Amino acid sequence: MEIIQVVGIGLLSTILILVLKEQKPMFAFLLATATGILIFLFLIGKIGMILSTLERVAESSGMEMIYLKTVFKIIGISYIAEFGAQVVRDAGQDSIASKIELAGKVLIMVLAVPIISIIIETVMKLLPA
Repeated sequence: MEIIQVVGIGLLSTILILVLKEQKPMFAFLLATATGILIFLFLIGKIGMILSTLERVAESSGMEMIYLKTVFKIIGISYIAEFGAQVVRDAGQDSIASKIELAGKVLIMVLAVPIISIIIETVMKLLPA
């Protein structure tokens, strides 16, 4: 039950952060960031398992790997942008967090343009002329 470990780490860190926040707010922020990184590292093995499973399914179906890798990059950008925005938001910098989210959305759109173009071309080929 890995979720119990994650929740335990989160609850313990939250208690420590609440104690530290009044005395040393900088240490509370660092502890919150370290906890987020620890939880992310805890999940890396699971993420790797999901990615390898999806790659196997894509290879067996004959799908071009460039599309799957692009989707992986898009998912990675969204997770990293969300994590970065939450860390910055925890530090009380909401405006910078919004800019990080905006940058993530723009980068996702840049990566998605080739996939969207291929989908549109495929739909256009299917439609009667």
